[in-house]
Amino acid sequence: MLTEKQQAINYITMRHIERVRNLINKCVNMLLKCGERHDQTKLESPEVELFAEYTDKLADVEYNSDEYRSYLVEMQVALEHHYGHNRHHPEHHKSGIDDMDLIDMVEMFCDWKAASERHNTGNILKSIETNADRFSMSPQLIRIFENTAKRFG
Repeated sequence: MLTEKQQAINYITMRHIERVRNLINKCVNMLLKCGERHDQTKLESPEVELFAEYTDKLADVEYNSDEYRSYLVEMQVALEHHYGHNRHHPEHHKSGIDDMDLIDMVEMFCDWKAASERHNTGNILKSIETNADRFSMSPQLIRIFENTAKRFG
């Protein structure tokens, strides 16, 4: 038989467990919504036309190479529209990654992982390394992304 104090502590502990569970469920629901609406703007103008033209070209070049970056310049109209409507891109935010939240970061990581799988020479760890410089990521954030990539397999 538990004492009154033990019962009170158990009650407080159970409430804490329930609250954490509810907050995790809230994150999961937010992420599910991100997954449902992810990159839907690519299916509308001005993105659809340019992505249709450049998707195969981008798949055949190394990520962030000179040729890759030249394609991005040619796609600027579509990319500005895309970044402006999709908050999981650092370019969407005035201060880049520093203005993002954890939900944005998870969607961004998943986007990077999926994009690396689409490129013939893709590699998520190389993408993280490249994007670390591109977006001025802290060593701690780089390590978190690398750890997550390893966990994803």
